[in-house]
Amino acid sequence: MGDRLKRIGLVAAPWLAIVAAWYGVRESGLVNSALVPAPHAVLAKSVDLFARQGLAWDIFVSTRRVFIGVAVGIALAVPVGFLIGWFRSAKAFADPLVNFFRALPPIALIPLVIVYFGVDEPAKLVILIYASFFAGVIVMYEGVSQINPLFIRVARTLGASQSEVFRKVIIPLTVPHILTALRVALGVAWATLVASELVAAQRGLGSMIQNASTYFLLDVIYVGIICIGLVALLMDLALRRLSTRFLAWQDRVGA
Repeated sequence: MGDRLKRIGLVAAPWLAIVAAWYGVRESGLVNSALVPAPHAVLAKSVDLFARQGLAWDIFVSTRRVFIGVAVGIALAVPVGFLIGWFRSAKAFADPLVNFFRALPPIALIPLVIVYFGVDEPAKLVILIYASFFAGVIVMYEGVSQINPLFIRVARTLGASQSEVFRKVIIPLTVPHILTALRVALGVAWATLVASELVAAQRGLGSMIQNASTYFLLDVIYVGIICIGLVALLMDLALRRLSTRFLAWQDRVGA
């Protein structure tokens, strides 16, 4: 029981410290208190937005966009990243292209996305897919290129065929990098969400933040930012659970 309480305290401590610092900054006089809404005011505003202005729907819309963008981006990134990481000729060919395009911020591509995809839902998804794809490719090919070839040589020495080597050695060794790519792409996609919802979005957390900034509704902006952080955190925790389940064999090997 004591260990459990200690763990809960460790988890709660940084959040309580942030809230205390928030109140401290507001009451210190260093910043105009009108520019820093109090935490309890932001909480009250979030309840009002949930009850009367469809905040739950905004969260759902944004989460759905991020989920689709990451799913499609990683589905494309995994085979591309594997090829680049596994074959030296593929890396020599694609590495400069990947590093060129991943350096381009998604927000800079919005005018071109509007020209080619319009302002409807596909345009928003394209921006998220773009961001997720290049984040995932980098993680995948860096991870795959570091796979120890000793495992493959041992498998072949034991008589494994090429298909067995791929199924029983390469794929299990690639799974950790796929899950890492998912987590990285998820963070990048949430960071890109506001930019993607600049494209004439009617609903979504990014759209809510943009609309609130137009009317200087700071409490609404805070609510939107906190919601993005919380939903991203919950999705990352779910991926960690998934990683623990799928990578249990690593603990056994390490033991």
